Amino acid sequence: MRSGWSRRGAALALATLLFAIPSQAQQASDARAPEQASALAAGQKVATGRRWMVTAANPLAAEAGAAMLRAGGSAIDALVATQLVLGLVEPQSSGLGGGGFLVYWDAKTKTLTTFDGRETAPRAATPTLFQDAAGEPLAFLDAVVGGRSVGTPGTPRLLETVHRRYGRLAWARLFRPALRLADKGFTVSPRLAGLIEAEKETLARDGAARAYFLPGGAPLKEGARLKNPAYARTLRLLRDGGADAFYSGTLARDIVRTVRGAANPGLLSAGDLREYRVVERAPVCASYRALDICGMGPPSSGALTLGQILGVLDFYDLKAKGDTPDSWRLIADASRLAFADRERYMADDDFVPMPTRGLLARNYLAGRAALLVRESALPEVAAGAPRWDHAMAAPPRADGQAPELPSTTQITIVDARGNVASMTSTIEAAFGSRLMVGGFLLNNELTDFSFRSHRDGVPVANRVEPGKRPRSSMAPTIVMKAGRPVLALGSPGGSQIIGYVAKTLIAHIDWGMPLDKAIAAPNVLARFKALEIEQGTPAEAMMPALKAFGFDVKTLPMTSGVQAVSIGEGRLVGAADPRREGMAIGE
Repeated sequence: MRSGWSRRGAALALATLLFAIPSQAQQASDARAPEQASALAAGQKVATGRRWMVTAANPLAAEAGAAMLRAGGSAIDALVATQLVLGLVEPQSSGLGGGGFLVYWDAKTKTLTTFDGRETAPRAATPTLFQDAAGEPLAFLDAVVGGRSVGTPGTPRLLETVHRRYGRLAWARLFRPALRLADKGFTVSPRLAGLIEAEKETLARDGAARAYFLPGGAPLKEGARLKNPAYARTLRLLRDGGADAFYSGTLARDIVRTVRGAANPGLLSAGDLREYRVVERAPVCASYRALDICGMGPPSSGALTLGQILGVLDFYDLKAKGDTPDSWRLIADASRLAFADRERYMADDDFVPMPTRGLLARNYLAGRAALLVRESALPEVAAGAPRWDHAMAAPPRADGQAPELPSTTQITIVDARGNVASMTSTIEAAFGSRLMVGGFLLNNELTDFSFRSHRDGVPVANRVEPGKRPRSSMAPTIVMKAGRPVLALGSPGGSQIIGYVAKTLIAHIDWGMPLDKAIAAPNVLARFKALEIEQGTPAEAMMPALKAFGFDVKTLPMTSGVQAVSIGEGRLVGAADPRREGMAIGE
């Protein structure tokens, strides 16, 4: 596989999160061997296997996927079952009302492909959707809460599309774990309880969300037993009628009515739902240390921005420098340069031309890397001038304004046949639009568009347009070596996702850290002006040195949620980020 491009983003303390695992793990209803039960009770973060592996953001979801793999199912069977449970037990992060990106390795045909299940803007949307009467951007919560921010969901159609192609088990069987939990109930985890408490005021604005998350007016507490009969009804509709039961009929009418009847009404229509399509696209791959780092291209900025960061760093020996302030100086400025290009050029390229090949061209990255040949931080960064993919003159572009909040989820699976699935899915901010229908939350994905459509008359690439898919930072990734997958990973975290994945790759590839240690290593990010260090970690010791380089350094909580599987000869290692409730299960 060549480097370059081909066509076709309130944290709880770690100790608190880990206490969630035993109470949830006790709910696994299938009989398990003692060692399996012990692993579930411990909420294991690392697992090894020879046949298959699943890592997901919640033990109940990981166990649902593992049940499908034990039954001889494919990576896609496990992925569908896992996502259906995540939408129930981790509703703040993903679900049927959102969308996602899947990167998939087909072991039989030895091909890598991607599936775009990103939400779309309603056909009635205009570039001024998130502006007030004076043309100024709305305050973020004024844009998010209610129907205005809801895009056409893609997750149900995405799950059905890939199951039809790659599934081995019957569609109905994949619904059993989620249906059992929705009917019989599950235990509210500390993370879910903490986020409900943090968002209780906005959740109270929607009647269905208020009744579910704030029963009797009080936020659900850790340890509460929670059933979701409305979600169970929705699952049965999808089980029996496929994705069409979501995009037409009674459920579709309820979704449209909820969006248009909200206090902050939106534009979603029955036609938008009916016309939604998943798009299969070729992966975007970048070369790094004789590996190909492959992921999701536009409308995601994930693979391109990650590829640019690593492509610039490929000119520097980070292995020799080690995990030191000087390495982080290079990583930070490479990231700042990539994010400058991201803001200027990256969007849904079905709607706007992009210099996609040029952004990953070796000579362009060499020029960007040359900017870092200094002993201090770059005082300023700006978008570069990559070569465009077409003969026309480069159109003028302005930088946008698109907030991305750290929610979302990641599923990483390898099955017994060698198929690999890395999917990042989301409803965008925690609890999305805060609108609930059919037992699930609707996304606020449209706020991933730039709130500004133009600057000084120059258009923003990521502006709102009807039918367009908002730019994303989701970066589900499969790493290839000599034409076969050796690592799959991804993370939630809004625009921080790119840095979380980059850090994990660098720590694992360059610094030789075991996969779990690479994930657990402190997060250090640089997206915009500031260099951000994960609060309460050993990385804070680097602050004086990084400030001496000239960085504006600050600390903040960074609740990454990397889920990863390394793939060796006859050995799989799965690892889940210790910052969240995730779990790895293998056999």
